[in-house]
Amino acid sequence: MTAPHVGIWMYENGGGKAIEQKLVHALAERGIQTSTGLNLRDARAQGGSIICNGIAMEKLDTFLSYNAGQQTQYQLYLYQTLSETIPTLNNYNAFSIAEDKFRTSHLLSSQGIVTPDYRLCHKNDMDGLKSAIRDFGGKLVYKPTDGWGGVGIVKIDSEQALDMLMPFLSRTDLRYFYVERFINYDNTDYRIDIVDGKCVGCYGRKAPKDDWKTNITSGGSVFVREPNDEVVDIAVKATETLGLEIAGVDLIYDREREEYVVLEVNTIPAFATPEQEALGINFNHSKISAMVELIDKTVQRKLSLQSAKVA
Repeated sequence: MTAPHVGIWMYENGGGKAIEQKLVHALAERGIQTSTGLNLRDARAQGGSIICNGIAMEKLDTFLSYNAGQQTQYQLYLYQTLSETIPTLNNYNAFSIAEDKFRTSHLLSSQGIVTPDYRLCHKNDMDGLKSAIRDFGGKLVYKPTDGWGGVGIVKIDSEQALDMLMPFLSRTDLRYFYVERFINYDNTDYRIDIVDGKCVGCYGRKAPKDDWKTNITSGGSVFVREPNDEVVDIAVKATETLGLEIAGVDLIYDREREEYVVLEVNTIPAFATPEQEALGINFNHSKISAMVELIDKTVQRKLSLQSAKVA
């Protein structure tokens, strides 16, 4: 009997290569073969097959796509196509929703999960944007719906500031604007990592003194932070609502409304770097174990379905 075969595309910086090796080793102990480095940028599709580095991707039993910083429209197009044939982690439908800030907030809000008050406005709807800044207490945050790492996020704290920004925004090719109420918080957040419906790790991030964004790429720093039951429950519910198998949920505490708010849900949450592990952020082992269990379960489910079809 041929061993199950899993494809992996893992980020390599920040200790990612070592994480990949641990995943490969743990899967091999379960009798699962792996092919790594399957960057869909290098793939070609023809004749009903997607070939990447000599691997027929549709013949894989599962594909783990885990590289946030190098996704192009070409790769995402093939990722979507592949997800229609074999199991992918994350599944593409949930991935595509979670990658869009508006769609994420809209779905979570509809299910009673607290997110920042938001508004999606047509590009020419200046009245809608101005009413949003009034409705949101005089401060709002403009966000690209598909950005990550804090890139392109702008705080707008008056109608005059909005008027100054509009000429720039009107020259872009954006079709709509997504804005959120600016939340009064202590400039720290929780990052809760969820795998297969369970919390596998948590740490905190803190914005630099001269900024309000906690993103590491915006100058934020990490610190050891133990989660409470409430933030874990919210993170699990948010992940399940979006349909994700793997997620990193960012939460902040709204000091005015005295409640936790889901700020963002990340589809490819990074493992702790060696430097972060030295600070005492030690969840990599539990996260690797949970991901191996998830991959194995996904593979076995696919094989069971195949066997049922043959029978």
